[in-house]
Amino acid sequence: MSTSILVAGIGNLFLSDDGFGPEVARYLASRDDLPDDVQVVDYGIRGMHLAYDLLDGRRALVIVDAVPGQGAPGEITVMQVGDDDIGTGQLDAHGMDPFAMLGSLRYMGGSPPTTFVVGCQPASVEEGLGLSPQVEAAVPVAAEAVLRVIHEHVLTDADAPRRS
Repeated sequence: MSTSILVAGIGNLFLSDDGFGPEVARYLASRDDLPDDVQVVDYGIRGMHLAYDLLDGRRALVIVDAVPGQGAPGEITVMQVGDDDIGTGQLDAHGMDPFAMLGSLRYMGGSPPTTFVVGCQPASVEEGLGLSPQVEAAVPVAAEAVLRVIHEHVLTDADAPRRS
């Protein structure tokens, strides 16, 4: 089993703020302060690709996505996914429902790793390119939230990189 931590940016770039997850993934991938065992991938809407990558065995998964709710546009929410949250629906090979994707892992011979969602309240998910100003401003905030989740909930003191 792999000990890596997967950060998955998901969302559709052609639906305005739904492209939040891929944008955060690009932002994080450009940083040089990620722990060695963290892999950041922009999955877009490739749910099946993410499911197959999770079959390799991962210590943890951090999903970054636009998550509509009651908050103000750009508001960041961090949630841990429990067994009751995971869907039982069919995996759509051409779409991305993270909870259905996690549920499909059992049918594929795997199991979901410890999973967190770093979500952002979108201003709009209408057709269009680019993030709204509020959601664009939330990208670095979400990146810091991802790193906080990794350091506070996934890594142990033994995992921490040693400085010389």
